[in-house]
Amino acid sequence: MPATASLTLGPVLYLWDGPKWRDFYFRIADEADVSRVVIGETVCSKRLHFTEPYIADVVERLAAAGKEIVFSTLAMVTLERESQHVRNLIETTTNLVEASDLSALGLLNGREHVIGPLINVYNAATARLLASRGAQTICLPPELPMTSIAAIASDAREVDYEVFAFGRMPLAISARCAHARSKGHIKDNCQFVCGEEPDGLPVRTLDRQSFLVLNGVQTVSHTCQMLAAELPSLREADVSRFRLSPQDCDMVAIAEVFADLLADRIAAEEAVARVGLVYPEVPLSNGFLHAREGAAWVARGRNTAAHATL
Repeated sequence: MPATASLTLGPVLYLWDGPKWRDFYFRIADEADVSRVVIGETVCSKRLHFTEPYIADVVERLAAAGKEIVFSTLAMVTLERESQHVRNLIETTTNLVEASDLSALGLLNGREHVIGPLINVYNAATARLLASRGAQTICLPPELPMTSIAAIASDAREVDYEVFAFGRMPLAISARCAHARSKGHIKDNCQFVCGEEPDGLPVRTLDRQSFLVLNGVQTVSHTCQMLAAELPSLREADVSRFRLSPQDCDMVAIAEVFADLLADRIAAEEAVARVGLVYPEVPLSNGFLHAREGAAWVARGRNTAAHATL
C-alpha cells in the first residue's frame, strides 16, 4: 500500500459563468482538502471566453493556498485555433500539463506531465510507454475494473496512478454538439445553451428511463461514480491519487468526505450517506470497478442495478 494517498480535483467539465467558476476555485483554495487542482477547459474551446478573464486570479489564489496546479488540455482538437491554444499552453506554462487528447502527447514528450482519464490506458504496456515519454501520473479511465487497475499498477510501476473516485463519468466526446441540437441550435451558433444546465442535460429513453447526460459536445453518465468501500483495495493496488470531478454541488463537502475516508476517520457507509446528502438527486454507482455495467451499485458484495444503463 502506498505510504500516502492524496486527492485531486479534476477540471470543471461544465459551462459555468465566469464569476461562478472563479468563486468555485477560490473556495476550493481556501477550504478544500485536496493537494492537486486541475484547471482549464477540457470539453469545448468556445467556453474559454467565460473563464480566461479569471484564470490568473484563480491560479494566484490556488498557489497561495499551497495547491499543486495542473493545466488541462482540450479533449478534442479539431480547429487550428484549438491546436494553437494547446501549443501555447504547453510552451508557456511551467506547471504540469494534463493531456486529455493524444494530440498533446507529442508536444509533451520528454517533459513531466499528467495523463487524464479521457486517454485510453487499458494495459501496462501503454502505461510504461507513457511513463517513458514523461508521464508522471496516469489517471486511469473510469470504466476499468479492479482487476485491470491492479494488473496495470503492479506491472508498470514507473508512474503514479490515479482513479476517478467521484463524479459523473466522461463517456464520449463528439465534433458535433447534441446539447445545442436538442435546443434547436447548431454548434457554430450554439448560443452557449449548455450553460443553462450547470450539471448537464439529462437524457431519457422513450419509456422515460434516465439514460445519459449531455454536456455540450461531451456525453457523461447519468449516475455519479462513488468509490468508498473500494478505496482500501485500490490503495493496496498502489493507487496513490483519487480524483474528484466537480459537479454542481458542494465540492468542499465532497472533498471532506474523501479526506475522512482516506484518513480512516469514517466508514464507507457513512461516506456514502454523507455524499447522498450533498448530491441527493443523482444516483450513485460503482459498477465499472466491479466489472459490472457502469450504472450498477455494488454494496458490500451485493450487486444492484441503479439503472439499466449509464
